[in-house]
Amino acid sequence: MLEQGYPNLEYIIIDGGSTDGSVEIIRKYADRLAYWVSEPDRGQAHAINKGLRMATGEWVAWQNSDDIFYPGVFESFVRESAKALHADLIIGNMNLIDKEEQLLRDIKYVRPTYRSLLAEGMVLTNQAAFWRRRVHDEIGYLDETLVCGFDYEWFLRLLAGRSAAHVNATWGGLCLHKDTKTSSRQVVFDVEYREILRGREVSFFTKRFFQIRRLLLMFNQGHIRICVPWLGSPFPPQSNIAFRLT
Repeated sequence: MLEQGYPNLEYIIIDGGSTDGSVEIIRKYADRLAYWVSEPDRGQAHAINKGLRMATGEWVAWQNSDDIFYPGVFESFVRESAKALHADLIIGNMNLIDKEEQLLRDIKYVRPTYRSLLAEGMVLTNQAAFWRRRVHDEIGYLDETLVCGFDYEWFLRLLAGRSAAHVNATWGGLCLHKDTKTSSRQVVFDVEYREILRGREVSFFTKRFFQIRRLLLMFNQGHIRICVPWLGSPFPPQSNIAFRLT
């Protein structure tokens, strides 16, 4: 993450009092950090909030200890943010990776909206998301009462009445192994997601609408290709039928 090639960055590390050698590694790079601390916290959301409150830049993001930003991401983001002046949230695509940072699966996203998050769940990820710091002044920080669903609840609050943009580039990697919350705490995820959605559930038809929307947008980005065999269609086999959904 330190080798991004973009100068105007503020690195903040919040360590929860690790005893596995993490502090020694942090101290090695202390001169390149804006702030760091190693002390017990009240959970992951509390630790993230501590870092976000220390940030002073126009845009902020958080990255978990096992996860990564790919080289050149910040420079790419700065270019894209200059084009998306209306957006308070900008996201890219994400890879699932193993402990050696080898690709397990590439995940493509489309522009998220408040209703698409209600209909489909986490159709974005913090590993490839940046938002304007002033949003925290308007709606607060992560909900520290949540253990697994704080990111989902946060992005729902952020997108309620705000615009987002999607960049068709892979910006982050989420490390997946048996000890991660994604792998080991699905029951907690399910319970918290149900509570987050209580009173704002969407209909079956709304869910299908946003699924179709996502597929069409991914098709438009070139991530989905549909092959239809020649069965006497009014269009000859060599015809290319293209559309653009905005």
